[in-house]
Amino acid sequence: MKTLGILGGMSPESTVSYYVNVNRAVNRALGGNRSAKILMSSVDFEEIVQCQKSGDWQKAGEILAEQAELLERAGADGILLATNTMHKVASQITDRINVPFLHILDVVANRIKARSLSCVALLGTAFTMSDNFYRDGLTERGVNAIVPDQRDQREIHRIIFDELCLGVIKPESKDFYLKTIEKLTALGAEGVILGCTEIGLLINQTDSALPFFDTAALHSEMAVNFILEKQENL
Repeated sequence: MKTLGILGGMSPESTVSYYVNVNRAVNRALGGNRSAKILMSSVDFEEIVQCQKSGDWQKAGEILAEQAELLERAGADGILLATNTMHKVASQITDRINVPFLHILDVVANRIKARSLSCVALLGTAFTMSDNFYRDGLTERGVNAIVPDQRDQREIHRIIFDELCLGVIKPESKDFYLKTIEKLTALGAEGVILGCTEIGLLINQTDSALPFFDTAALHSEMAVNFILEKQENL
């Protein structure tokens, strides 16, 4: 079994879901009391948030790259960054490590293309929706994504940071997300990327007829496949 290094804490709420999902899947695959071999660095999210607000992505990348190096030195065979937004600094991390980096866009794009969808809606933080790094990354992988208008983006972002990251779930926020999805459906969206690892805490596949691509769940599946690769190759 490979040892997975998780860069977490962004936010703690979603990192918990990664830990639970990966361990449950490994146990289902191997039985008994088996669980995943995981090393984790859970950063102080406020430090990252302040970097985001000030636009100091270089500093944020340095923080995460340093922690990735520590995980590698501690024995991690691969590194997973348990957040969508901070994949903006993925190159800073990969430049500092010598083990595989499990990029969230790889698994998300592959799953969308497997459904042969030509256009998907992207929901996430304002950084994920408005910065080019995420949509360009999808385009490079053969996926076209559309985003809400600026007003809806601001409210989606606010709900993530002021509510979901703190474990607060409000019915009115769920309604807002679903109404936003309806708007994007009218613009041609055939599926929805839950492009922030907290969004799955608020809405899920039972809430919409469109296929949802829960990035936290898909990324966790990617992690499990990585962890069990040696067993799968036997």
